[in-house]
Amino acid sequence: MNVPTKAMVLAAGFGTRMRELTRDCPKPLLEVTGRSLIDRTLDRLVEAGIRDAVVNLHYLPDMVREHLEKRDDIRIAFSDESDEILETGGGISKALPILGDTPFYVVNSDNIWLGKNAFDPLWECWNPAKMDALLLLTPIEGAVGYTRAGDFALDDDWRLVRRGDQPSAPFVFTGVQILHPRLFEGAPEGAFSLNILWDKAIAEGRAYGVVHTEGWCDVGTPEGLDDAAKALLR
Repeated sequence: MNVPTKAMVLAAGFGTRMRELTRDCPKPLLEVTGRSLIDRTLDRLVEAGIRDAVVNLHYLPDMVREHLEKRDDIRIAFSDESDEILETGGGISKALPILGDTPFYVVNSDNIWLGKNAFDPLWECWNPAKMDALLLLTPIEGAVGYTRAGDFALDDDWRLVRRGDQPSAPFVFTGVQILHPRLFEGAPEGAFSLNILWDKAIAEGRAYGVVHTEGWCDVGTPEGLDDAAKALLR
């Protein structure tokens, strides 16, 4: 099975839950224990053998571009959304001509997981014959700084099941996934959430999950940044 060679790094968001921390600094450039969030993400991609990444830009784009142009260990192409932020689905859709026609990783730029590199379990379980999306999940009790109700359950075949009307779900999406380009066939134009395409894949039985049990940090808030720093230092 061919390992994905390219990755999309989502870095266009405003980071509004970070409050004053992102007034003059894009969220991907906020630091945890002296290393920016996006550099931590790219470091892990490099460890996994990824040499080409697409980074989308919207909020304070020049700061992100200037920061990343200093890296020489991974080739970075930028997908500019300065005129209109395209959300998760629209952002990936716009970058498809760069990503190509083979499966690719998608990683949130604020993703911090603990323990071993989490890309290996994804590609080891990836089966393009039956999957259009494979998401990395973590048990809700091991999600550092996470305060919400969870995202998914898994059926006996490891297919994704939405929380729906249930009060909680056992697993949280960690911001790491493999997607097949065919998932975007017939996708909406412009800005849209990737949830639309996940729901389509779930309905067709082509969305699956892999569980990472070594810990993950939710860094959506200033408190989450502090919790992540403590977890990394441990």
